[in-house]
Amino acid sequence: MKVRADQLEERLGAGKLDRIYLLTGNEPLQSAELGDAIRTAARQAGADERIKLKVESGFNWADLGVEADSMSLFSSRRLLELDVGDAKLGKEGSAALVEYAERPPSDDILLVIAGKLDRRVQQSKWFKAVERAGTVVQLWPIDLKTLPGWLKRRAAKRGVGLSDTAAQLIAERVEGNLLAAAQEVEILVLLNPEGTIEAEDVYAAVADSSRYDIFTLADCAMSGDAKRAHRILEGLRREGVEPAAVSWVITRELRSLAAMHQALRGGKAEAEVFAAHRIWEKRKPVVRRALQRLGEQENWRLLRLAARVDRVIKGVISHNAWEDLTWLCMALSDLKFDRVQDSLLT
Repeated sequence: MKVRADQLEERLGAGKLDRIYLLTGNEPLQSAELGDAIRTAARQAGADERIKLKVESGFNWADLGVEADSMSLFSSRRLLELDVGDAKLGKEGSAALVEYAERPPSDDILLVIAGKLDRRVQQSKWFKAVERAGTVVQLWPIDLKTLPGWLKRRAAKRGVGLSDTAAQLIAERVEGNLLAAAQEVEILVLLNPEGTIEAEDVYAAVADSSRYDIFTLADCAMSGDAKRAHRILEGLRREGVEPAAVSWVITRELRSLAAMHQALRGGKAEAEVFAAHRIWEKRKPVVRRALQRLGEQENWRLLRLAARVDRVIKGVISHNAWEDLTWLCMALSDLKFDRVQDSLLT
């Protein structure tokens, strides 16, 4: 049968252990964690011996049958792991899995880990046989829309709450990288072991993670603190931070400000606009000041400069990326556009 990842966790937690498991999908973190959950459940059920088989060039599919027919010398149950990866099974592999699924050993547990399997493969005889005899979990990518919910559930497993705004902030920071997202949650739980983690806690953890922080740079520039913004930018450069990371954060803030300008001009209330753009309480003064300092035309001019920086970073324009980033941050900080060379905006 097919189940979702969270359903598998529930079944394993309730002590329900199947003879065959198939984890399929290009999601390394989910695959590793669900694999560990199955291994733990198997050990608790008495499967102390673990046999690992990896499908690669020259792999002999008869080995799976040999292992299935052999008896363990160390325990009454065994966990057989078959790492398929993105390899093609072929006729021999398909036949071996069909034979195993139709006559699975009474005590052993088979865990098959594979990459993403397309619709054609899911209609194959071996896939259907595994699905009938055991449990199939398809691991789907977690997009930015569903990532906040995933983060909240992960924090809840550690006994800590995660506010909607905090979850959204983490999701934006990691850009869909599940491993980075999991690490963020672990750090925040260690720093805030009780109660609910708020956006302010995320912001504080980010600020503590580096002496010179990109998000602090953005807030300083938006607030008009040119001297501190320049000092932080230089610190980031010395620490070896990628210019693309700095450019992404500054550009995102400029786009957000442009959208808020448009919404305010259209008659929407500030509170409504801030809520729509998930501006948490601590950042409201910063954003409010930036909106007051920046007119729409100035905002768009800065976005043109940000686009220039992006082209430099990508190698489309031959220039020093850090120099252009400095122009961008200084222009955002003090709005003295006459200091920005006209050639940068062409």
